[in-house]
Amino acid sequence: MVEVEVHDNHQIASDRPDQQTPGEDMLLNPIVWPNGKTFGASVTFDIDADTLLRLARPDDADRRLSALSVARYEPTVALPRILETYRRLGLRQTFFIPGQVMADNQEMVEAILAGGHEIGHHSWAHESPLDHSDEKEEELFGRALETHVRLTGGKPRGYRAPIYGITPAIVERLIREGFVYDSSMMADDLPYGLQTNRGSLIEIPAHWGTDDWPPFAHMEEQHYVMPVRSPSAGMANFFEELDAAREVGGFWMPVLHPFLTGRLARWRLMERQLEAILEKGDVWIAPMEEIAAHARAQDSLRIEILS
Repeated sequence: MVEVEVHDNHQIASDRPDQQTPGEDMLLNPIVWPNGKTFGASVTFDIDADTLLRLARPDDADRRLSALSVARYEPTVALPRILETYRRLGLRQTFFIPGQVMADNQEMVEAILAGGHEIGHHSWAHESPLDHSDEKEEELFGRALETHVRLTGGKPRGYRAPIYGITPAIVERLIREGFVYDSSMMADDLPYGLQTNRGSLIEIPAHWGTDDWPPFAHMEEQHYVMPVRSPSAGMANFFEELDAAREVGGFWMPVLHPFLTGRLARWRLMERQLEAILEKGDVWIAPMEEIAAHARAQDSLRIEILS
């Protein structure tokens, strides 16, 4: 059962008319962004490498060289391209990586950390928590957590479930392990709070409309054979959501994968969009840990009570 507590955000807004953004009343829990910025953003990546192939084809994955080559494109070609853009633009962002992928690609982990970026928990090997018991998920979660600590020197602060398959047991585990935020649910346009009897988390909501899997993924091994859209058509949703977030003082968070959006033409388009919004100067782009900390400090934060 989910109970929802909504603060009186219209009263909050009226107390600070000089800071209210046109259209802000469209949001349940408006956020005042740092440094006078109009809206917030975090451009996140899930780096799944070959885990999707091995889950779909466990018996013969190593024979499928074309599919494996797509997986290798992530750490060898796409990620260096993305990191160079972030370095040039002075951005620090968030990457969610399964523990097994981290263990198999330690140089990639080091390169991400060297850029000052955040690495979040993304399962052990991209198994959906909905496909096995909570007891099995706890073992896999712990295995990934140990890998994070070993390779990064500390616990991750955030979590995103594979295919957004979060469960009540995972929420409790995140709180128990001291996580700050989750990014697997979709109940708002802005970060909001999750409260249980054990404690609380910040939820930084995702949405399929700003996920690059629907417009760009084409994987016969997973029986997902869809027409691949052009970069401009596939990212139109992303950029229309960006415009809406700017207009109402909201939050923009693409959920991207290097083997999809890290392709040359797609990343060129995303890079130009990042350049444009940075030049405009009205967006606060930050790693998700910083987004979560800022959201938690808001008096107007909406709370969902999970019981």
